[in-house]
Amino acid sequence: MGGIYDDLRWLGLDWDDPVLLQSERTEVYQAALVDLKSRGLVFACFCTRADIAQSLTAPHGDAATSYPGTCRGLSDDPDRRTSTPHCWRLNSSKALDLVGLPTWEEADGRSYSARTEDIGDAILARKDAPASYHLSCVVDDAESGVTMVVRGADLRASTPTQRLLQQLLGLPEPRYLHHSLVTHEGGRRLAKRDLAPTLEAMRESGADGPALTADLLAGKLPLGFAFRDE
Repeated sequence: MGGIYDDLRWLGLDWDDPVLLQSERTEVYQAALVDLKSRGLVFACFCTRADIAQSLTAPHGDAATSYPGTCRGLSDDPDRRTSTPHCWRLNSSKALDLVGLPTWEEADGRSYSARTEDIGDAILARKDAPASYHLSCVVDDAESGVTMVVRGADLRASTPTQRLLQQLLGLPEPRYLHHSLVTHEGGRRLAKRDLAPTLEAMRESGADGPALTADLLAGKLPLGFAFRDE
């Protein structure tokens, strides 16, 4: 975390305190999950990744979805949950029946509506991870008073599920800004395996952080980089 703070300060960016740490918020996420459980909006899933992959390649599998709903109709079995690794998934069908398809507004003022196929039975918690990205994001954003979620265009597909969770949990609706990604000039993603330059390396080489921020805001990139929308 210290490196992230250093990079942000170098770029001339500041933040409101306190900064929430997910490792300290397990009970908060659990309370949100219990709320959803009490309304029958989640279910225990015992499928492994191999099980799901096999289901999706079978004749009856739907390759357009990442989870075929194998455990959605199972009766709750506390004994099996005690003895068998499992995760908790959102019952998207029940959730959509309750609140309908979510909508949201982007920073440019355009409104969007989710489609049914945009929302699946997303994982909300595992034994080794008390809260998934989706659940922790919406709970933490609400706690922090976030009014605009700023993230890369590659995460735009997460917005329908997160907006649905916000509606189910009675959380405020932020606006969204999904920005273009910075890539190599040929459009290839920046990745550690390609030894892509990091903010830390740029900072330590003496680059001007606030100037880089100003250039990015103006749509300008250093030589060798490009912008790309997903």
